Parts: sequence; structure tokens; C-alpha cells
Amino acid sequence: MTTTSSDLRARAAEYALLPLRLFLGITFVYAGLDKLTDTAFLSAAGDGSIAQQMEAVRDSAALPGLVELSSHEPVGFGIAIALGELAVGLGALTGLLTRVAALGGALISLSLWLTVSWPTTPYYYGNDLVYLMAWIPLILAGAPALSLDALLHRRRGRRASGSRRARAGRPNPVAAAPS
Repeated sequence: MTTTSSDLRARAAEYALLPLRLFLGITFVYAGLDKLTDTAFLSAAGDGSIAQQMEAVRDSAALPGLVELSSHEPVGFGIAIALGELAVGLGALTGLLTRVAALGGALISLSLWLTVSWPTTPYYYGNDLVYLMAWIPLILAGAPALSLDALLHRRRGRRASGSRRARAGRPNPVAAAPS
């Protein structure tokens, strides 16, 4: 079997987003676990607490009202952010509901950019904006390779082609195959 350059380009395009998925998935899983296991972060007050971090960024945030709203229940908000990061990271890593996970990652990154990273000058030093932009290709394209989404898509395709054959009066070769 001969592999052509167009075959190689197609295969490369299929796997092009995999490094981005792995990086974002590992990073967000790590960030979520780091928050959940940091007792200082999950404190209502004190050095390194989510409450202290909110207080530090409230006046310089693009949306100080968002920080003020979340500061009414800082520990609950910290847990929600950590669980969100964990869910987003696992979704990206496994490629399950990839577009939904990427949208969640983009929203987390957007909220962090508008609050925590907002005063960073010049703007491109703020990493949350970069994460926001990195999620966009996964929102648009999903996870076409090495993902649960792709596996589920292939299985649905096989089932759909089998039911089309049945309606046309042709046997389904997958269903008719001996086990």
C-alpha cells in the first residue's frame, strides 16, 4: 500500500489538535486538583486563600461586580472553579463532549482574564487570554482523533448505515456476521 502526500496531509490534519487538547487537558486537570488539594486556597480567609485573591483583584478587574458577587461565598466559588477546571480538563483529555468542555474552558479563561489577569501590562503577558484563544479551535473543530467523541460518532454511523440497509431490504453485514 502506497501512502501519498495527500494521505499524509489528511492524517496530519486529523491529529493537528491533539497536542493542544493534551496540553489544555493536563493543565486544567492539574489546576483543578491543585485548588482542591490546597487547604490554604479553600479557606475563607488568610494567606493564599481564594478570598484573599478575590480581594486583591476586585478593584483592578474589568468586571469588579463579578468578583464582588463571587466573594460572598468564596470557598463555594473556589470549589466550583476547581471542579469546573477538572471537568473541562477531563473532557479535553478524553475527547468526550469536547466542544462543550472547550466552551467551559473558554468561559473559565475569559472570567479569569476579566478579573485576575486584567491589569497585566502589556496584555499579552496575561496567560488567561492565551488560554481563552487556545480553546477556540477545540470549540470549532472538536476532537476528530483519539477521542471518545470520534468513537461514538463512528458507532452511530455504523448503526445508522445498518438501519438504512434494513429499510432498503438489504442485510446488515455487521449484524449478520457470526460471533
